[in-house]
Amino acid sequence: MTTTPVNIETMNGAIRHLLSKTSGAGNRVGWLMLASILVEAWDLYSIGFVLVFIKDQFNPDPFVLGLAAAATQLGALIGALIGGWLVDKLGRRVMFLGTMILFIVLALAQSMAWSIEALIVIRFFLGLPLGSEPAIGFSYIMDAMSKSKRELMGTRWQFMFGLGNALAAAVVTLLILTIPSPEAVWRIALGIGAIPAAIILLLRFNLPETAIWLIRQGRFREAKVASQKLYGDSLDMLPDEDVVVPKPAPAAFLADLRTDPVRMRASVHSWLANFLSTAQFQSFGFYLPLLFAALGVSSLTGNNLILVVLYSIAALSGWLAPSVAKRIGHRGVSILGFSIVLVSLLFAALALQQNWIYVVPFAAAVMIYGEYLSISNVMTIATIVAKPEYRGTAGGFSYAFAKLAAFLAIFLFPSITAALGQSGATLLVSSFALIGLLSAIFILPEVFGYDSEAIQQRQDAAAAKKATRTAG
Repeated sequence: MTTTPVNIETMNGAIRHLLSKTSGAGNRVGWLMLASILVEAWDLYSIGFVLVFIKDQFNPDPFVLGLAAAATQLGALIGALIGGWLVDKLGRRVMFLGTMILFIVLALAQSMAWSIEALIVIRFFLGLPLGSEPAIGFSYIMDAMSKSKRELMGTRWQFMFGLGNALAAAVVTLLILTIPSPEAVWRIALGIGAIPAAIILLLRFNLPETAIWLIRQGRFREAKVASQKLYGDSLDMLPDEDVVVPKPAPAAFLADLRTDPVRMRASVHSWLANFLSTAQFQSFGFYLPLLFAALGVSSLTGNNLILVVLYSIAALSGWLAPSVAKRIGHRGVSILGFSIVLVSLLFAALALQQNWIYVVPFAAAVMIYGEYLSISNVMTIATIVAKPEYRGTAGGFSYAFAKLAAFLAIFLFPSITAALGQSGATLLVSSFALIGLLSAIFILPEVFGYDSEAIQQRQDAAAAKKATRTAG
């Protein structure tokens, strides 16, 4: 059976009905999806705490060592693009189960790497599920939670990143203090991420596919079962038989954006903000040696403890982001976050030029607070304005810009810093914050509370009326 305009209107009505409902199970789904961000943060950044031990064991040249650190980011770039599309094509549940299983296997495999080359290859493939996870998680959050809750939950993703980074620094420090073998420290640090991933897999295993995805696929019978399980609602407005729904081509996502200026502008800002904020964050690492020197810290343990403090500040920023968004909207959050980063970086550049070395740590702390605020809502914006059938693609496409920036920054910023000096490099980084601020002011429309499903329903109804008039 092929869909008709009546089917489409009925589908959109069912979707809007679901998004008006609040469920404790929906909140649980949101937290389970965000928990995977903690696992991603652990693996992406835990290697930075043990890279010195890997270098001592395998003695690679600087380029190969940098590739070992960046390989996951490159894999995540590809994973975000392909994984986001597969989330829409295969479903949310299939993808989150598959990515978690793949992550567990590869996390354990990297802890047993026999050479630096093997570690690079394994970490590249590990990046594939890691890059897919945000698209999966945000699609699930936008599908499973009510309109009043979903974008606030999504804005908490940077809280999980900050918490994951802080935990990684703390656990690695504990390993260093308790395990005498440097090789054992780095192998355990890289492999231990499989434990929370396995816990998340078990907790997620019985979650149903989202009813919204099933509706958009025309699988009404399964959608009724999933809705009953999650909300106690059997979706009586839907027929008890499935229908055949035409599947949009991957390129249709970008074509669809061009039909709606609000959706297009919000998406463009999401792409820019993901790239710019990540570039700011990766370059932040170049301030750390100065920060440590200013505080008189030279030991690896002392360095890691400072990182615990910094990432705790980042987690605080991520935790408060939803409250800030509720008060000033997504546009206000972006303007505030990029403004804080811009001012702190300009102040840091002046401090570096004047050799006010003890000012740098304070500027860095303020910068990281603003950084986590500026990126807190970019994935929420990308997925909340997307139509349900493009949600995974939208999230993956936006996140790919973050992974591209991370990969480029790891290789380019050492050379840029060497050429321009710390002060000059800091001024360059501040231009990212300036561009992000201008994008938030002039490109990003306010989309807090954006109802893509209602807009789509009105568009479909108008198209159906036009078709009826034409036929008559």
